Amino acid sequence: MALENITKKSLRLALIASEHTVSEYSIFLEHLLVGLADESIPVALVCPPGCDMDSMFTGTAEIIKYPVFELPLTEHLNRRLLIERLAKFKPTVLHCLCESRALLTRRLTRRLDLPYILTVNSLAKQLAQFSVSPRRCAKIITPAKSIASDIAGAYPRFGDRIEQINIGTFVVEDNGCFSDSSRFATIVMTQPLDNVDSIENLFTAIRHLMIDGYEFMMIVTGNGRGEGQLRKLLAALGLLQTVTIVPRLKPWRSLLAAGDIFVQPQPDYAFNPLLLEAMSVGSAVATCKGGVDDLIIDGRTAVIFNPNDELSIVGALQRLLNKRDFARKISKAAQQYLKDNHTVSKMISATLQTYHDALQWL
Repeated sequence: MALENITKKSLRLALIASEHTVSEYSIFLEHLLVGLADESIPVALVCPPGCDMDSMFTGTAEIIKYPVFELPLTEHLNRRLLIERLAKFKPTVLHCLCESRALLTRRLTRRLDLPYILTVNSLAKQLAQFSVSPRRCAKIITPAKSIASDIAGAYPRFGDRIEQINIGTFVVEDNGCFSDSSRFATIVMTQPLDNVDSIENLFTAIRHLMIDGYEFMMIVTGNGRGEGQLRKLLAALGLLQTVTIVPRLKPWRSLLAAGDIFVQPQPDYAFNPLLLEAMSVGSAVATCKGGVDDLIIDGRTAVIFNPNDELSIVGALQRLLNKRDFARKISKAAQQYLKDNHTVSKMISATLQTYHDALQWL
């Protein structure tokens, strides 16, 4: 017990986050910060200056903005300033929360002579550059078995350092899926609106359902350069009164909880935290296999369709709209799956253990 107390006291953690991490994995990051605060572990959070930290719990974490200067030819100056800030904070372990910050973290740990943890949220083919220090990287954390096995196969020399730690969430007790028979069904989709051609089949399927007399509303939350193209598509299909596009506003859970059905129209090659949250609030999921699909168990936690086949999408949505008891059954089964496999307490406990292990690495 004395040794455990010494190790706990000596742990000072620096989290290295990208804008993508703060934006897309904000719920995970908040849970992690709360867990670290509960353990009274000093934390510094390194993140880009444009990140919205006001809407997030950061506890007593010291926020370090990087880069300080967003100008050409200032990379070395920015890195030197960051190293000086971290040296004052005196971390004992660094945790890189996004593979896009792997090279930066590797350089920081070399200068500071520290061990680090690397989180990888994407399959290997999505990694433009996989930078890992054989000497200083104590663990590679992945949030899904599919990512862990994929990274191990692509980079076998690091296979023994890979550890799967499921992202945790809090499951609501009241399942709202089709709980009010007096209101229209609500379908929610969250998707970057960059490549509208890839999701056109979904909206032609929605039009098919409207022609067949189904009554529902659809909320699309997202943004991107293709938003104008999507609005033109909705106008051409006569769906402007049925489909509403809203910005990606926080808190996401309140928006997801408003949906009876959550649709993921394309395979995701990175872990999708919004799919996890949609399941946690009790939405029935309609999606496709491929990519990081660990949460998707056909007929148990979700219904599956072929994203390239309009009739397949129609059939999956009809299955949920026609058989509301079945929809509620799979939504509840998904919630139970999360209770069994994706608790916040287990995530925090396993992550803390990797930090303690990292302290002994060098």
